[in-house]
Amino acid sequence: MKHFEGKTAVVTGAASGIGFGLAERFAQEKMQVVLADVEEEALEKAVEQLEQMQYHVTGIQADVLVKESIEKLFAEAREQYGNIHVLCNNAGIGAFSGNRSIWEVEKTDWDWTLGVNFYGVLYGIQTFLPHMQEHGEEGHVVTTASLAGLMQGSGTYGVSKHAVRALAESLNTDLVARGSKIGSSVLCPGFVNTNIVNSERNRPANLQKTDIPDVDEEAFAPFAAMLKNGKDPSEIADIVINAIKDNVFYILPHPAWDDTIREHFDEIFSRKELRPPRAPTFMTPREDGEKY
Repeated sequence: MKHFEGKTAVVTGAASGIGFGLAERFAQEKMQVVLADVEEEALEKAVEQLEQMQYHVTGIQADVLVKESIEKLFAEAREQYGNIHVLCNNAGIGAFSGNRSIWEVEKTDWDWTLGVNFYGVLYGIQTFLPHMQEHGEEGHVVTTASLAGLMQGSGTYGVSKHAVRALAESLNTDLVARGSKIGSSVLCPGFVNTNIVNSERNRPANLQKTDIPDVDEEAFAPFAAMLKNGKDPSEIADIVINAIKDNVFYILPHPAWDDTIREHFDEIFSRKELRPPRAPTFMTPREDGEKY
């Protein structure tokens, strides 16, 4: 997809973070942009901010946990702007299980994490793709996964992001096999300056935890600091725009992680016992200034 002007993009999780960065960048390309988010107040502020810059945007509250909500999002976007050309399955949450082992994580945590991070993407594909295929115009689907979907062991969050990456790969295979005009990409960012660390604010009442795991604040602090000092969402959005134009599938905006990912796949091919993850070296500043 080379041309954006006059076309329509729908971005979930667009009230803040990467989602807002994507929405703003699509608007700069003179697209009509639908911002979708579960947080109504934050969504209204995001839309107002872009409208002040004279962009053609609209906000629609949507909960990706609920397929009917995604279907309503599609219907309203279609009614307002006609054909949809770009879908960004971006909404996601961070899931932090404290010191619990994977078998100790309660069902509500699995239901929430997989519900938003995996099923939210699946619902978007199921709802929007038939229309995007049928209208016959060029388009693109961007699915936000994570570097956690390419690495060893990251709890419920990592499990969900491995699943998202696999889903995006399957989507791409099906689109190519059918000679579709719809391209696809999977975005696997590392640390980005977002508020994903505060995801609990959006946990629905029916999926609240029955037990609160102990959080090692001292161990968690470096992670929170690296998020704050991570890449800006606008930089991620620029990379995504270029990837869409070049029809790049794997979007890896954090090259500082390349060696870590390569080591993980080398271990797989070694066919030997899997070693425990090494102490992360990313907690120390890089001399070249590249952000993790």
